[in-house]
Amino acid sequence: MSPTSEGGTAPQPRRVLLTVHTGRHDIVELARSSAARLQAGGIVVRLLEDEARELHIDGAEIVPADAHAARDTEIVMVFGGDGTFLRAAELARFTDAALMGVNLGRVGFLAETEPEAVEETLQAIEHCEYSVEERLAIEVDVVDADGAVVGGTWALNEVSIEKAERSRVLDVVILIDGRPLTSFGCDGVLCATPTGSTAYAFSAGGPVVWPDVEALLLVPTNAHALFARPLVTSPNSVLTVSIPADGNRARVSADGRRMVSVPDGGRVDVRKATRPVRIARVHAATFGDRLVAKFGLPVRGFRDARHAGPGHELTTSRNVLTREVVDRFGDVVAGGEAAGGGTHDHV
Repeated sequence: MSPTSEGGTAPQPRRVLLTVHTGRHDIVELARSSAARLQAGGIVVRLLEDEARELHIDGAEIVPADAHAARDTEIVMVFGGDGTFLRAAELARFTDAALMGVNLGRVGFLAETEPEAVEETLQAIEHCEYSVEERLAIEVDVVDADGAVVGGTWALNEVSIEKAERSRVLDVVILIDGRPLTSFGCDGVLCATPTGSTAYAFSAGGPVVWPDVEALLLVPTNAHALFARPLVTSPNSVLTVSIPADGNRARVSADGRRMVSVPDGGRVDVRKATRPVRIARVHAATFGDRLVAKFGLPVRGFRDARHAGPGHELTTSRNVLTREVVDRFGDVVAGGEAAGGGTHDHV
């Protein structure tokens, strides 16, 4: 707070930090127009030093891309895909700032909105009409053969304990809460959050977990074992992946961004982080709506869904907020009828 001439205090200006994938011209232009809209609403726009030159936004604060970049900001607004979002999460990690993403990537599960809804999102920020979700994150300790912690990291999506030498199988022993559960050879083991269940863990055959569920996931990748199923544990559990001293060398990859080597005969302990990641939400779409939109899932019963044969099921519209469904004739349908109230006579 800063003093006023009357001896009182004036509120700090509201601040929004922009993190932008500057490698694409369309993303840069959208970030510029969004910054202008925020500034017109009296909100201070902050930029990262390594992005400011490409963005050329007059009147913006410029800060280094370090642990203090998001300090005193209300929102970290992300223009890009999930990779850009995860980078922004690093900046917001130890602040009270909430992340809000505009999806300009291919999937964008972490983002709040699509580019066509940016105006609505900016208006919501201006009028403080958004809610904040707290997402479980995980912390990692890397421990050597003598029991000393020699490294650590954290993740919003997942940590991957993976083999350092591609030509050899990684031998692991899995422990839950300090008790051995099973062992096998594999390419690696994923320890994921519910938020990360639709990321690497999903590709490895893990379950889709709603992000408001408090749980930890363990998913083996390409395991040579009869019992190497994905596990869902208590959020208070400690997941341990131990590497035998005579096994392959291993390393930890956190969100695909941070790497830590595992010493010979060491182990990796994964637990719920003490501090969650905050994500701002504007739209009323549920996680199920996002699954339908991102994967193009069929949402009508197979008996009454008209289609043009295998592989031509109904596709959903891009706007999951209105829950519209588009049939193969290109018409919006709701409750099995066209939006205009009639029915089709197509053969």
